[in-house]
Amino acid sequence: MVNVNQKPTNDIGFTHDDFAALLDKYDYHFSPGDIVPGTVFSLEPRGALIDIGSKTAAYIPIQEMSINRVDNPEEVLQSNETREFYILSDENEEGQLTLSIRRIEYMRAWERVRQLQTEDATVRSGVFATNRGGALVRIEGLRGFIPGSHISTRKPKEDLVGEDLPLKFLEVDEERNRLVLSHRRALVERKMNRLEVGEVVIGTVRGIKPYGAFIDIGGVSGLLHISEISHEHIDTPNSVFNVNDELKVMIIDLDAERGRISLSTKQLEPEPGDMIKNRDAVFDKAEEMAAKFREQLLAKEQGITLEPAAGALPVEEDVPPAVEEAQAEEAPVETEAQVEEAPVETEAQAQAAPVEEAPAETEAQGEEVPVEEAPAETEVQNEVQEEVAATIEE
Repeated sequence: MVNVNQKPTNDIGFTHDDFAALLDKYDYHFSPGDIVPGTVFSLEPRGALIDIGSKTAAYIPIQEMSINRVDNPEEVLQSNETREFYILSDENEEGQLTLSIRRIEYMRAWERVRQLQTEDATVRSGVFATNRGGALVRIEGLRGFIPGSHISTRKPKEDLVGEDLPLKFLEVDEERNRLVLSHRRALVERKMNRLEVGEVVIGTVRGIKPYGAFIDIGGVSGLLHISEISHEHIDTPNSVFNVNDELKVMIIDLDAERGRISLSTKQLEPEPGDMIKNRDAVFDKAEEMAAKFREQLLAKEQGITLEPAAGALPVEEDVPPAVEEAQAEEAPVETEAQVEEAPVETEAQAQAAPVEEAPAETEAQGEEVPVEEAPAETEVQNEVQEEVAATIEE
């Protein structure tokens, strides 16, 4: 029998305060730097509200929606979309967290760039701006800098805007926000793939320094070091060559990693001193002397001793590098006084890459033959320190 006087049992008496206490009990703790899933539930003109499971909806400003420029939140986000967000800052006075997508893209872009550098990959990118020091490009959405002496083209730097260039990595440093690249090195590597040690090529003297002459050999510069001009001592290359002289030179070293080509006329001399006394004889017998050089080089590799050809000296034990790094003078840097490194264009909490919109890439317009004097290179870090020193922004 049912007791009609029995009171209902569903009167729990759950108040708003009880509900708030329950939320506090099960609320997740969010910290800056966390990457969390979130769902877009409201798009606003300059941002969006995101549900990440906190008591108050988190907010992502439009400038944090992408590593590239965004004019409208709908370019990146859609209502009810769920994706990952980076927590950029602690709760504000209203208990609201600030989120970022750009920070996630930024971290992944640096990871990808480091991988490309490790693979020694050649990348292509369009120039979107130039300054006194060089040119600016984008790699994986990150802003990169090409120093002026690493741009191999006859065009003025200003005319490179919009042009697509092949590039090699010189420096990848996320901590200092430095991404430095070389157009010249990419061209040298491509040219090197078609060259061989012991090959005779025709070149033109493009510059003369106390330590040697820079020779243009069909699109890239090689160094004819002063010690490789002749078997006889010479005081200065100026006493032997003039700018625009056409020469036959032999390739004695190819250093793809440093983008260097070492040349010699000494190894082409039929008689010691012919480059000074009888240059025509050197050029007439260049291929013959180069063949003997290759023969002796091969014999040396096989441990066989050959008698040197009449009038010629044996192959030297060590081929001098393209630049005697400890002694070679650096070519003048084609930038003005060093400028402080460009600040990262983010809010104080996020040290992310710049957000300017990357320009649409144009068709490559053909790489030009470099005519400037390639500077005598030291280690990559020294080269970048002298030449870049963060001239990325004016």
